[in-house]
Amino acid sequence: MADLIDTLPLIWAFATLFVVIDPIGLAPIFVALTQGVEPQKRKAIGVRACIIAFVVLALFGFFGESVLGFAGISMPAFQIAGGALLFLTALEMLFELRAKRRSSKGDEIDDDDRDPSVFPLATPLIAGPGAIASVILLTNEAQGNLLQQISVILVMGAVVFTAFILFMLAGLMERALGQTGILVVSRVLGMLLAALAVQFILNGLLGFSATLG
Repeated sequence: MADLIDTLPLIWAFATLFVVIDPIGLAPIFVALTQGVEPQKRKAIGVRACIIAFVVLALFGFFGESVLGFAGISMPAFQIAGGALLFLTALEMLFELRAKRRSSKGDEIDDDDRDPSVFPLATPLIAGPGAIASVILLTNEAQGNLLQQISVILVMGAVVFTAFILFMLAGLMERALGQTGILVVSRVLGMLLAALAVQFILNGLLGFSATLG
């Protein structure tokens, strides 16, 4: 079991980050935040938001474990806490609480005078607590293998790039899926995230039991 956890496939990393960052769910929020904005400026906002989010997540991916060690937090404890956080995120997605919270954050932005690329797009919508926890946990699975850590960062970059593509196609996608379609996709992703969150918690419990034994 431990060997299986240590050799976590990159496809699992992609699935985890895709569900947590939720590019599909972010697309309609991006539309709301940039409503009435010229296409060129909308693209610039999307580019800045994704670049900032990638840098934030990459820094936590490479140095997050060191920060935890400095704070005296063990990786098993962070795995359990991170898994619990992801599970709460999954519940929010399943019961539509996440969309309502994101929409309320979007409503706080006056698109005529403020640039939403840093807040709330880059953080906390893209690089939120769940995404940060996931990146730290996934890079920790590499256990010091720099190539594997870089692979996880590249996978994260692919998810962020997917978010950017969907930002550019947000208006078209919203018309194609409709509100019902977006809700269905969000519910399915929520179920997957709940299962992945439980796996993170089990990994943490396994690591904690190993320290006792």
